[in-house]
Parts: sequence; structure tokens; C-alpha cells
Amino acid sequence: MKITWYGHSAFRIEVEGAVILIDPFLSGNPTWQGGWERPAEGVTHVLLTHGHGDHVGDTVAILKKTGAMLVANAEICTYMSKQDIGNAKVNPGNHGGTIDCGAFTVTFVNALHSSSLSTADGTPIYLGNPLGLVLHFPKDKTLYHMGDTDIFGDMALINELHQPQIGIVPIGDRYTMGGAVAAYACRRFFNFETVIPCHYGTFPALDQTPDKFIAGLEDSGPKVVVPTRGEAVEL
Repeated sequence: MKITWYGHSAFRIEVEGAVILIDPFLSGNPTWQGGWERPAEGVTHVLLTHGHGDHVGDTVAILKKTGAMLVANAEICTYMSKQDIGNAKVNPGNHGGTIDCGAFTVTFVNALHSSSLSTADGTPIYLGNPLGLVLHFPKDKTLYHMGDTDIFGDMALINELHQPQIGIVPIGDRYTMGGAVAAYACRRFFNFETVIPCHYGTFPALDQTPDKFIAGLEDSGPKVVVPTRGEAVEL
């Protein structure tokens, strides 16, 4: 499995038979200056955790250009199907459901957050409930992208049901759990082999470094990988 982080919560996951973009906030991301075109090369699927603009990002442009399949909650899929996305397909689901994408499956799990997109005049459009994404691959490790969330007790059930080995964890505070709480969630509820922090450093209101997260996991089990933006890591 090859994973590339583009800042914030945007990731490219490359596995046998699929190239996946999760929450492709690229062209508007102040910590990523490379645009969306190169990250979107060869993409087969776009997965969204929720409807906020810093997660939906360049989804419409990417779908239109690549014809990739969108996998998201029902409200986001309905909204996107009415945009100019060319021949791209939408594949909706909701909490507890599993979507078979051929080379992998996606199971939608809880996330404690909100989900909407603002129109040009600032009016919010409701886009369903936020989700975490559990990705199962036939020949690779199970990956859990938590989306934007606080800690919650049913993370224990997610671990029991899916046993994810790789965790992508929001740590920036203010809009998600902060680094210390995120580290506690990883220690308390999961048996991750590898954790990747995200949703930090993008805006001044967020924690600027992963230091609190790293300190909270010191000598506690999972390996913390802090990728350089735009550079792939092999897991």
C-alpha cells in the first residue's frame, strides 16, 4: 500500500486494482501548492467523510476529469449527481453500510462532527451525517480514516469489528479532538500498527504541529508516521 498525504485530511491510497482519493481538499489548501491534477492522476475512486468545503475540496473537478466513482453518504452523492461531474458514478451509503468497490470495500462508521456546504451567499446546504471510513483490502492492511471527529466510546466496537491496522487520525483541536485526546483514543480503543496524524497546521486556528499526538503515543505501541506533504510512504 502506498499512501500520500497532501495536507489537512487529503490522502491518496494506491493499492492493487484501485487508486483512491480521500477528502481531496487540494487547490484551496494553503499547505499544498501542487493543485489537484497530479494527485488525481489515475484515480478510480473519490471517498468523502463529510460535506465541509475543506474536505469536499476539488471533488467535482476530479470526478469530471477522471470519471472516478464517488463513495460518500447519500446526501453528498445526491448533491454531487446534480453538479457537472460528467460520466462519473456515485455510490451512496450510510452508517453501518458496506460498499463493495471491487478492489476494496468501504464501511461507514460514526464520526462526531457536522456536515454541510455553504453556497455563494453563505447559505448552508445540509449534506447528511459525517462518517469515518474503514477500508478493507484483499491483499493489504485494513485502514481506518476517522474523518473529523472527537473521541467516542464506540471506537472500541469499530476496533472489535474491523481490527484496523492503519489509522488516519485528526489531531488539530478546535474542530476535532486535539493531539493528546487523539493519542489517548488510539491507546485506549485500538491496536494500530501505524498511525498517521492529519487535520493540523492548515489554518492558524488549528494546532500547527503533531507534537502533542507524538508525545501521547511515546512508548505505547503504534508507530507514528508523519509524512511530508506530497511524498508517498509505503506501508
